[in-house]
Amino acid sequence: MDITIHTTPLPHTDPEASLAFWRDTLGFEVRSDVGQGAMRWITVGPVGQPETCILLAPPLADPGVTDDERRVITEMMAKGTYGWIMLATHDLDDVFAKVQAADAEVVQEPVDQPYGVRDCAFRDPAGNMVRIRQLT
Repeated sequence: MDITIHTTPLPHTDPEASLAFWRDTLGFEVRSDVGQGAMRWITVGPVGQPETCILLAPPLADPGVTDDERRVITEMMAKGTYGWIMLATHDLDDVFAKVQAADAEVVQEPVDQPYGVRDCAFRDPAGNMVRIRQLT
């Protein structure tokens, strides 16, 4: 089989803050921006990798989500346990410095993990956990 991951969703609570983080801090390109106000679906991705996308989406837009589910989603996002993604780079220290300079919430500075990778972790403006590992 020839299967790839094309798009993975992450929730956003503030589309402008998310754009600033993913576009301006991490250097991702904006592929599409649909909707208006808080109800925007924004697709971003790494420059030069058009086959890989992140869809920044309003988490409570689905009409099938109940009020109780909306409450749980909102609580999980506030704790940073609702959405997460793992990225990779050849220069972890440089990326970490840029993220730290942008005042992102640092969860873990770059460290060598006992399971054999070097990585760091921080939260994007919506509280999503973003882990970045060093490529060798």
